[in-house]
Amino acid sequence: MKKIGKVVLWILLCLVVFSVAAASLFFYKIKNGFPVTYETEKPVIQFPADQPAILVFSKTTAFRHGESIEASLPVFSKMAKQNNWFLYKTEDGGVFNPEQLGHFRAVIFNNSTGPVLNDEQQKALSQYVESGGTLIGIHGAGDNSHHWPWYEINLIGTQFSHHSLDPHLQKTEVHVEINADSILTKKLSPIWTDEDEWYVFFHQPEGVQILSYIDGDKIIPNGNMLWMKDKNFGMGKYHPVAWYRTVGKGKTFYTSMGHSKDVWQRPDFVRTVENAIRWSMN
Repeated sequence: MKKIGKVVLWILLCLVVFSVAAASLFFYKIKNGFPVTYETEKPVIQFPADQPAILVFSKTTAFRHGESIEASLPVFSKMAKQNNWFLYKTEDGGVFNPEQLGHFRAVIFNNSTGPVLNDEQQKALSQYVESGGTLIGIHGAGDNSHHWPWYEINLIGTQFSHHSLDPHLQKTEVHVEINADSILTKKLSPIWTDEDEWYVFFHQPEGVQILSYIDGDKIIPNGNMLWMKDKNFGMGKYHPVAWYRTVGKGKTFYTSMGHSKDVWQRPDFVRTVENAIRWSMN
């Protein structure tokens, strides 16, 4: 009996060690991303002369919002068809070179997470924006896995802390700022209900104009789990969820909404993204 007890204890100990190791690996990947490989070969793209070109980039090296990414692609295709845009969808970073980026009116980081571009590609994207291009980020594009100061300052304007966990997805009202750019607010409901994984940032985004916000006092922002016990705070009553700014001659737009596949069936969320693309062409 003693031998059996020792065996059971060893098995339990191994399971605990394995669980801790697996959890540590999971959180490391979420925050840092791995393995990281960079595609450097230029893709072959035939840009139509009579259609504005939009790049939808969905590469991930950290947490992957796979269902949301997959659900978004046919929605982007439908948008492109209705608006006569040329849509280029890829997870290949080779397109981030000055020659090809110059053809796009907007680059969308579609739940792209982790380090996804090498130094030269990052430089090409930052120069593209500062020279007049537009960078649009959706949900995971604003987490803390990117480790690129220019990107964090000019797209996000703040620093990601955590997201709601208990409960995870929560329904609340999204309010649209009446003083926001009219292109971005076009056909948006002044107040609409969304269910999402609400991102909490350490402070309000800086140097930006707010498009939409929620009442942070009406959600439970708790992000505590396992050994993380300091994530039970929110952003207060005024909790931005979409904002935009100018960067040099270009501009950026970010929304922290977009966690699940279901958001791509919600008209006001889809219109928020579509308006951002139209705004990039103004």
